[in-house]
Amino acid sequence: MSGKDRLRWDEIYRDKPEGVPFPTPDPLLFEFTPLVIGEARALDLAAGLGQNGLWLAAQCYTVDLIDISRVALLRAQAEMGKRGLRNINLYPVDLDNHDLSGTPYQLVCVFRYLNRDLFPKLRNCIAPGGRIIYETFNQRYLQIAPDFNPNYVLNPGELTAHFADWKIIHHLEATHVTQLVAIKP
Repeated sequence: MSGKDRLRWDEIYRDKPEGVPFPTPDPLLFEFTPLVIGEARALDLAAGLGQNGLWLAAQCYTVDLIDISRVALLRAQAEMGKRGLRNINLYPVDLDNHDLSGTPYQLVCVFRYLNRDLFPKLRNCIAPGGRIIYETFNQRYLQIAPDFNPNYVLNPGELTAHFADWKIIHHLEATHVTQLVAIKP
């Protein structure tokens, strides 16, 4: 991605009207997010407005929200204030140039974002026993949105192949999205 991508995404989030209800978290989180015992870190990757990360913070995770759009993160920050959440870090970064190493995460969630070059980084940034919750578009999405860039949709079996040596606890490719929940050995 580039500065051009940042401007495009800022414009998309700037055009979203203020005052409409804040988006709800993805239902996949409700079913597969482990309870926090002690301290736990989570990453909401390509977070957008951060509805998933805000929900994780309300579940007592310390959350890093990463997105290229500063506009989206400013709206997430405003929502954090409304909810009284303080256990969230906001990072306006280009994921093409960001290092995910550091203190490992117990949970990483990714929704409707695909950058195949990040798969090794995602695998490495999760602590042993931690999990990834991933959902994004697959090839069937092109039937619904034929103008969508085919480079950003998963091929059949592609996501599970990247995490084949992990304990896969949920996998679904029945619709225009692919879902995966896996635990790192």
